[in-house]
Amino acid sequence: MTGILDTASGRRIAYERLAGQGPGVVFLGGFRSDMGGTKALHLRAWAQETGRAFLRFDYSGHGDSAGRFEDGCIGDWAEDARAVIDALTDGPQVLVGSSMGGWIALLVARDLPHRVAALVSIAAAPDFTERGFWVGFSADQREALERQGRVEMPSEYGAPMVLTRRLIEDGRDHLIMDRPLSLPVPVRMLQGTADADVPMSWALDLLDHASGGDLRLTLVKGADHRFSTPDCLDLIVAAIEGLPD
Repeated sequence: MTGILDTASGRRIAYERLAGQGPGVVFLGGFRSDMGGTKALHLRAWAQETGRAFLRFDYSGHGDSAGRFEDGCIGDWAEDARAVIDALTDGPQVLVGSSMGGWIALLVARDLPHRVAALVSIAAAPDFTERGFWVGFSADQREALERQGRVEMPSEYGAPMVLTRRLIEDGRDHLIMDRPLSLPVPVRMLQGTADADVPMSWALDLLDHASGGDLRLTLVKGADHRFSTPDCLDLIVAAIEGLPD
């Protein structure tokens, strides 16, 4: 079933929900990606074939959801995720977070621990607005961000990427790596060694930083940030299917 969820914050979020057995799987996409991406569609097909409950959605300003991408920030998108999980799922869910979605999944796990059965991350990028964007800005870019409230960055995915001061400042309010992180649920982290967007060291940092009794990291030699080859897609499914009951 596809639909639009009107959230308490006034945002309109596009989603697709498949009924099935639990715990349900919720896919959390990446920065500037949408629920029509390869990983989301692969998981949808798997869920449909196996009878598993599944939910995918677009953050505000992404895909088919309302709003402008430039107006959004990490706090907004985490709020969108919490809203769809609250309104459209029952019981604890398996969160599958890709890139920024890994950060969002960690925030949801911290804020709604009773709704999280397990967490699977794919090139998780917690705190990327700070340790990726801000650290990588030149002095001129930082000045432009302060003076104009935005800066345009080249992007290999098409049109220039607009980054706003609000995105950076809000990101600092939602950092994960600057405080203790307890993950008492099974966590499966997947990371490609050839990822040019999220360094392999970030996965190692997260594994070292988080506390929990069942945290595992799988490194895939040569896999890039998209993590969308047939073998990589099979690994995502295997990570979900291998979770303890």
